[in-house]
Amino acid sequence: MKHGQRVSWGWLGKKLRTQFVTGILVVVPIGATILIFVWIFGALDNILQPVIRSIWGRTVPGVGFGVTIVLVYLAGVIASNIVGRRVIHYGESLLVKVPVVWQLYAGIKQILESFSRPGKTGFMQVALVEFPKEGMRTIGFITNESYSKSGERLLNVFIPTSPNPTSGFLEIVTEDKIIRTNISVDDALKMVVSAGRVSLEEISDKLSPKD
Repeated sequence: MKHGQRVSWGWLGKKLRTQFVTGILVVVPIGATILIFVWIFGALDNILQPVIRSIWGRTVPGVGFGVTIVLVYLAGVIASNIVGRRVIHYGESLLVKVPVVWQLYAGIKQILESFSRPGKTGFMQVALVEFPKEGMRTIGFITNESYSKSGERLLNVFIPTSPNPTSGFLEIVTEDKIIRTNISVDDALKMVVSAGRVSLEEISDKLSPKD
């Protein structure tokens, strides 16, 4: 009976940990988004309130919030039509001329697209790659494939840092240096963000010694 109770408590503890980590993956992005918007609201309020005070003689609470919502909506409308996309493309062509700014903008944009649209313009497949040294394996995301002049396949692999997967390292490796998996991008990100607390059985299977 005691053994059965230990098994039950162990199973319950594992389930609670998994659900807690899943909750973190939901709450943290939402919280970060809210903090960013609160910062934008405050910044716009600080800019607009003096102007409003000079016109109406008093402050109007919530102006920053309202203006931010309108700006985000207008950005979505502009980006959703042909003319808007041309305007954005033109703006990006101007950013290309500013080296440091362009690298930051392009890098952040590509990472966000990779996480929001995996399999289309982002991550192609989850793989196990040798890092940081030979004999050690970590999770990597194949982002692109190309071929050398000799016909050898080269893979661009993004290796995220834990627990913040938006930063990391880029390795260019040959096919024999990686182990391809069927792990979904979402499941791999859960393992990275949880610092390994969420483990994946397929990884253990892939790395187990073959008889």
